[in-house]
Amino acid sequence: MSTNDLSDYRKSYEKNELLETNVPEDPINLFNQWFHETEEYGGVEEVNAMTVATIGKDGFPKSRVVLLKKFNEEGFIFYTNYDSEKGQAIAENPNICLSFFWHSMERQIIIKGVAKKVAPSTSDNYFDSRPEGSKLGAVVSNQSQVIPSRAYLEDHLVELEKKYEKDSISRPENWGGYIVEPTVVEFWQGRPNRLHDRIRYSVENQHDWKIERLAP
Repeated sequence: MSTNDLSDYRKSYEKNELLETNVPEDPINLFNQWFHETEEYGGVEEVNAMTVATIGKDGFPKSRVVLLKKFNEEGFIFYTNYDSEKGQAIAENPNICLSFFWHSMERQIIIKGVAKKVAPSTSDNYFDSRPEGSKLGAVVSNQSQVIPSRAYLEDHLVELEKKYEKDSISRPENWGGYIVEPTVVEFWQGRPNRLHDRIRYSVENQHDWKIERLAP
């Protein structure tokens, strides 16, 4: 059996620093700053791409990349099929983890929080803003379910395209948004010699955050 030894893979992180003296009191403000810096200078194609980790009904963790669609002082919002594997996992255990890795900026953010469904009107408004193809895709796909073939999916799409030629497409009841209300937010800034900066925000009540430095 062949072995792929990656021991010699090395990168020196030297672009920035993260110090207690230059961070805001609220992690959302720092997230906003890092997000827009990455958007402007980082050369990242989808800066809003994040990894969503859940604990499945089988007890195993599972991560997948999902697109962040909104964030504010209340939390981080993404949309999905509520009957999907991730939706069922969240229904079973709403404690989830979001993570961003912006390699060009040598930065990572890890967010622990509790996922809750957004108001139906919020999901309606976002669904109505989507391109027609994306709306049809949400209706066509029974996400995470076993299907017989690609042709099955494409044939179903053709049927729905004909059905909705003249009618508007309504949001399926099993499709909508989650808001992740953060309880812990950790910011990681790469530094030389693997002595990286790690600053952790932990919520103490609804408005206050405890800021701590972690060993790299």
